[in-house]
Amino acid sequence: MPDAPVEPNEAVEVVGGKVETVEVSKHPDPSIPETDLSLADIERRRSHPVRWAVLILAVLAAIVGPYWFGRSLAVNDTLTVTAALGGIDPRGIALVGWSTVVITYVGLAMAVVVSPSWPWLVVFVLGLAAEQFVAGLSMLNLNFWYSTYVVYGDQAGLANAANVGIIAAAIGVAVYAVIFVGLLVVIKKTSPLNVLTKSWASFILYFAIEALALFVVLFGGVLTTV
Repeated sequence: MPDAPVEPNEAVEVVGGKVETVEVSKHPDPSIPETDLSLADIERRRSHPVRWAVLILAVLAAIVGPYWFGRSLAVNDTLTVTAALGGIDPRGIALVGWSTVVITYVGLAMAVVVSPSWPWLVVFVLGLAAEQFVAGLSMLNLNFWYSTYVVYGDQAGLANAANVGIIAAAIGVAVYAVIFVGLLVVIKKTSPLNVLTKSWASFILYFAIEALALFVVLFGGVLTTV
């Protein structure tokens, strides 16, 4: 039996200002298996709504539970808290508060950048829980210096240091977000400066901003004013 004639796999295109006939790729067999599922069905299978529901509940629990527990310790077991933390330098307490926010953001950012992201989402939730616990223990609110003095008295400086560390790290995140969004808007994709919008460059920028915020807190005299 003679072989079936092979159809020419060519197309007419404009190349260098001239009309030419060029060869194009050809796939005689479909590379995607046939299926009765629609695109919506496929997307629903990939969405994992139960996992996202569990994540949302875990985030809410990490926000509410640790803060309530830390605040309860501060109010009901003040002497125990001050006895446990009384020998720590305020700069160390500020470093702890700063670290919880940094870990929380890094976990969230890596969950967006890295795939699969669930291990980093766990880091995000744990970091958020730690930050909320420290915030509750240090009575973090809009006028925390008044609340910490009422609860801790002469030891209020330790709680204030933790609050300053958390606030400084949060300000660092906000400053980084503004700068990074500004770079995305200003820098064109064809510009050599577009490298500044890459994930590794953005992380370097973030840690540089957070390091500056921590330096101001530890050595800028901020801890002595609250």
